[in-house]
Amino acid sequence: QHIANLLWAIAKLMDNGHEWTPALNETVGGLLLQVRPQKANFKPQEITNLLWAMAKLVDNGQEQTPELKDAMAALLPQVNAQKDQFIPQHIANLLWALAKLVDNGQDQTPGLKESVATLLPCIKAQKANFTPQENVNLLWAMAKLLDNGHEQAPLFKEAMTALLPCVNEQHGQFNAQGIANLLWAMAKLIDNGQEWTPELNEAVAALLPHVHLQKANFKPQEIANLLWATAKLVDSGQEKIPGLMEAAAALLPHVNAQKADFTPPAITNLLWAMAKLANSGQELTPELKEVVSALLRHVNAQEAHLKPQEITNLLWATAKLVDNGQEVTAGLKEAVAVLLPHVNVQKDQFVPQAIANLLWAMAKLVDNGHEQTPKFNETVAALLTCVIVQKANFKPQEIANLLWAIAKLVDNGQEQTPGLNGVVGALLPLVNAQKDQFNAQGIANLLWATAKLGELVELNVATSTFESLVYRISENLQFSQKEISMSLWGVMVCCARLALDSNANKNNVLEKHMDDLLTRLENTSPDNEEDRSIMIMAASWLGRACPVVRHYQKAISKTQADFRDQLQSCIPSLRIEEEKSLNSLPPVDLLLPDHNMVIEVQGPSHYVGGDFKTRKGSTLLKIALLQKSGFEAIEIPVNMLWNQDLMKPYIDQIKTRIGIPPQELGSVSFNRGWADAAYVTGEEHLEETNPAKKKKRRRKRTASNRLPPIMTQVSS
Repeated sequence: QHIANLLWAIAKLMDNGHEWTPALNETVGGLLLQVRPQKANFKPQEITNLLWAMAKLVDNGQEQTPELKDAMAALLPQVNAQKDQFIPQHIANLLWALAKLVDNGQDQTPGLKESVATLLPCIKAQKANFTPQENVNLLWAMAKLLDNGHEQAPLFKEAMTALLPCVNEQHGQFNAQGIANLLWAMAKLIDNGQEWTPELNEAVAALLPHVHLQKANFKPQEIANLLWATAKLVDSGQEKIPGLMEAAAALLPHVNAQKADFTPPAITNLLWAMAKLANSGQELTPELKEVVSALLRHVNAQEAHLKPQEITNLLWATAKLVDNGQEVTAGLKEAVAVLLPHVNVQKDQFVPQAIANLLWAMAKLVDNGHEQTPKFNETVAALLTCVIVQKANFKPQEIANLLWAIAKLVDNGQEQTPGLNGVVGALLPLVNAQKDQFNAQGIANLLWATAKLGELVELNVATSTFESLVYRISENLQFSQKEISMSLWGVMVCCARLALDSNANKNNVLEKHMDDLLTRLENTSPDNEEDRSIMIMAASWLGRACPVVRHYQKAISKTQADFRDQLQSCIPSLRIEEEKSLNSLPPVDLLLPDHNMVIEVQGPSHYVGGDFKTRKGSTLLKIALLQKSGFEAIEIPVNMLWNQDLMKPYIDQIKTRIGIPPQELGSVSFNRGWADAAYVTGEEHLEETNPAKKKKRRRKRTASNRLPPIMTQVSS
C-alpha cells in the first residue's frame, strides 16, 4: 500500500507542476524496484493506482526506464488474475493508464493486449455504474489504443456500443474537458475504421449543443481537439449532423482570443481542421481568415519544435486553405518559407503518406500563385529523392497524388531534372501493378497527369498506363463532373500522341471511351469555360456536333507579331490571319487561309520545363486536332525567333511549302546546318571551332538543296 501511495503521490505532484529533481527521479526508480518482489500482495486499488501513477509519470516526462517496464510487466498478470474485483473506477483508470503508456511509446506487448482484452468485458458488465468522467476516460482510452495500432476486435466493438448510450443519457453532466475528449475520441474511432452506427450518431448529436453552452470554458488544447474532431467528422461524410458546423463556428473567436497559448501540435491541428472545414463548404469568412493569419504567425515562432507529421499537416493545411480562397499573404509566404528548410532537414523521417501530401501541397501552392523560389525547388528535389527510396511503399491514393503533383509542378514551370524524370519512371509501373485499386478520383488524376506530362513519358509507357485504367471508367464508379472532364482530356491527349506518331498502332478503344466520356460530360451541363473547351475539342475529334460555344481571349505576343511582320514583308501577297479560332477550337497564332496552313509560335510554356524539346500534352493535343481538321500545322519554338537571322530559315521553308521559290538559296543553305541543330537542341547557335566538324557539317549542307520540313508530324 505504501509503495502504491508513494508513487501515486509523486505522480500527482508532477501532474500539478512539481519540478523533476535528481532526488525525485532516484526515489521513483527505487520504488519501482520494489514492485516486482511484492507483486502478489497488491490489492485491486493498489494495482490501479500503481499503473495510473506510472502512466502519469511517463506523461510528465519520466523516461520508460528498464525499472518502469519491469514493474509494469510484473503488474499486468495481476490485472488478469483480479479482473472480477475491479470496480468501475478501477476499470476506467486502468484502461486510461494502459492507453497513456502506449501513447508515450510503450510497446503493445502480449501482456498489455491481454490486459486490455480482460478489461473490455468488464465495461459491458458494469456499463450502468460508470460516472460521466469514467465514461470519458474509457472512450478516450479505447480511441487512443486504436490510434496506436490495437486491433478493433469484437470485444472492442461491444464495449464501445455499451458505452455510447451512457454518453447520450449523461450528456448534460460533462464538463468542457469531457466534451472535448469525447468528441475527439468519437472522431478518432471513426478515423480508425469504426462503423458509423445510430448510437454513435446520437451521442455526437447530443454533445454538440454543449459545445455552444460551454464555449467560454474550453482551454486551448480542448479547442484544438474539438475543431480537429468536427473537421474529422465532416471529412468522414457527416457534415449533415445537426449543429456540427455551428459548433465549429462558435469556437473560432476563442481560437483568436487564446492564440498565444497554443502548442505546436495544437496549432497544427487547428490549421488542419480549418482547411478540412473550408474544403467541405465552410465559408472562409473574414473572422476565419483572421484566425488563420494569427496562427500562421505562431508557426514561425514555434518552428523549432515541429515534428515531421506536424510539418506535413501544416503545409497541407496551408495549401488547402489557399485552394479554398485564403489569400497568399506575406504571413502565409513567410510560414511556408519557415517550414521548407525543416522538410529538407527531416526528409528521411517522412513516411510515404507524408511525402505524397507534401508534394501535393507544394504543387497546390504553386498552382495558386506561390513563387517557385530556389528554396522551394530545393525542397521539391529533396522530396523527389524520397519518392525513389520509398517507391514500393506508396498506396494507390498516394501514387495518384504524387503524379498529379508532379504534373501540376511541371505545368507551372518546374524545371525538368533527372530526379523528376526518375520519379515519373518509377511511379508509372506501380499504376499498372495496382490498377484495380484506384478510385474514380485517382483514375482521373492519373489520366490527367500522364497526359499533362506529354513527351516526358514515353509513348508506349503512356499508352500502357491508359489501357490499364480506361476500362475502369465503364465500371460502376461514380465520377464527378470534374473527374469526367479530366479523364476525357487525358484520353484525348493519348489519342493525339498516337495520331502524331505514324508508327504507332492506333487504339479505337480509346476513342470509344472518349465518346462515352463526352456524352457523360454533356449530361452534366457544365457551365465553366474549361469544361466547355474540353467538350468542343472532343466533339471536333469525334466529328460530333457540340451544343456549347466557347469564346476565347485573344493575345498576340511580340515575338509572334515580329514573325508575322517579317513573313508579310517577305511575301507581301500572302494573306495572314491572327488568333483565328478554327472549328471552335482554341485560336491559332497565324493562319494562312489560302494554303490551309497554321503556324504556331511555341513559347516555353508549351514544353516540359521550358526546354523547347519535350512538348506538353496540351501542345500535342492542339497540333493533332488541327491536323485532324485538315490543316497543315507548323510549330516554331520561340527561341528560334529571337532575331531576324534565326527567323530566315523558317520563312524560306514556308515559301517552299506554299510554292514560292526562296530567294538567295545559297544563303538559306548556309543557315540550314545550324538551324537543324538549334531546332533539335533548343539552344542558340554557337560557332563551330573544330575544323573536322566544320568540314563534316559543310558536306552535309551541300548534300541537298532541299530544306528540311518543319512540320511537327514527328515520332513522340
